[in-house]
Amino acid sequence: MRTFGCQMNVHDSERMAGSLEAAGFHEAAAGDLADVIVINTCAVRENADNKLYGTLGHLAEKKREHPGLQIAVGGCLAQKDQSTIVERAPWVDVVFGTHNMGSLPTLLERSRHNQQAEVEILEALEVFPSTLPTKRENTYSGWVSISVGCNNTCTFCIVPSLRGKEKDRRPGEILQEIQALVADGATEVTLLGQNVNTYGVEFGDKQAFGKLLRAAGEIDGLERIRFTSPHPAAFTDDVIDAMAETPAVMPQLHMPLQSGSDSVLKAMRRSYRSTKYLGILERVRERIPHAAITTDIIVGFPGETEDDFQDTMNVVREARFASAFTFQYSIRPGTPAAEMPDQVPKEVVQERFERLVALQDEMSWEENKKLIGSDVQVLVATGEGKKDQSTERLSGRAEDGRLVHVGVPAGHTVRPGDVITATVSDAKPFYLIADPTTPEGFPVRRTRAGDAWDRAQAESCGAPTAADGPKPVSLGLPVLRQDS
Repeated sequence: MRTFGCQMNVHDSERMAGSLEAAGFHEAAAGDLADVIVINTCAVRENADNKLYGTLGHLAEKKREHPGLQIAVGGCLAQKDQSTIVERAPWVDVVFGTHNMGSLPTLLERSRHNQQAEVEILEALEVFPSTLPTKRENTYSGWVSISVGCNNTCTFCIVPSLRGKEKDRRPGEILQEIQALVADGATEVTLLGQNVNTYGVEFGDKQAFGKLLRAAGEIDGLERIRFTSPHPAAFTDDVIDAMAETPAVMPQLHMPLQSGSDSVLKAMRRSYRSTKYLGILERVRERIPHAAITTDIIVGFPGETEDDFQDTMNVVREARFASAFTFQYSIRPGTPAAEMPDQVPKEVVQERFERLVALQDEMSWEENKKLIGSDVQVLVATGEGKKDQSTERLSGRAEDGRLVHVGVPAGHTVRPGDVITATVSDAKPFYLIADPTTPEGFPVRRTRAGDAWDRAQAESCGAPTAADGPKPVSLGLPVLRQDS
């Protein structure tokens, strides 16, 4: 399974994989040709169309070499393009949207039986994704969707037309899912929503999100709660209080800015202004002084002037973000911004983008260097450090969400899910380094999550082989494409 896009897509991919496993599919071993390839698409990121159709072009040859191979395309771009996908790539077997991902096994079987492409796009949510079976990426951390859809009308965004109006799960259902994850070994959960802090709008409780954070914090065994992404216009003091007063809620806040210019924010239909945004950060830091705050910023929105861009640079200087996801504005067909006059020339956007990235990298490095000599609690993860083997380090996230590479002496066993108390020895713009100064290394706390990882490894080693019975259909499972 190939996943393009945001955390919500990663969560959806886990649900698709779980539905397929429940239907008798299993993960293809590394290097083996899968019988089914699923592409979960994004319609928000730049060049989303090119990524999809470029990937499908590469898969066409595999399909010719292996006629039994099935290719399925789902997610936001599938919801938008619908039958256009099979018109442009007729070797695709199944196209499904954001509202019916649980139908994937049935659609694959129907396509196999009828020997033709199956395209099924629903305009309303069929089943809430979190009620579907799941194939989690790891044992120590889980995604929990608390809402889907969005009631805002940002002029640059196509999400509301693809995922629909906001629909909220009941608090009891969410807490039951978190409890099940913890019982399965997870010590960290991330609550997901397009605007996570507007949770409760559907059942008329404006303080529902803060209450949910507090209730989740009471679950025994849950050590870390994160959430993404809140909307500044709906960010209230009761949520800040819940963050500060619930020990399990991590000192981290990712809150999109998009622009520091009030005139651009108005054109974007973002219902807050820079003063309100900075006021939220000030109140968060008053209650949680060590909070790491991250953001999203778009450069080159239609009509953006140099003065507007300087407003953004000034907010970045004042906000002192730990990091920022910066994007060059690109036209999304079907959005109001695509039809706006005064589209900013590409070369101007590129030059502004480079200035913003340089400033934010400088800010990130300065903020990270302040942590040299301090102790951090690092939840060891898989797949965070690409050079861990060569550097003899393990990687994971500190409580504030920063990436930390930790030196571990030879012969020491530390499992994904365990927690290392490490002292920061060096800092770079995008990560921290913690190398021990003694042969004993840093203290390690073995956790339930690490035990769950051990069990998962043992179970995978004991998986049935072809000699044990009929060979199930194999499936490539979720991998997040970081370049998407």
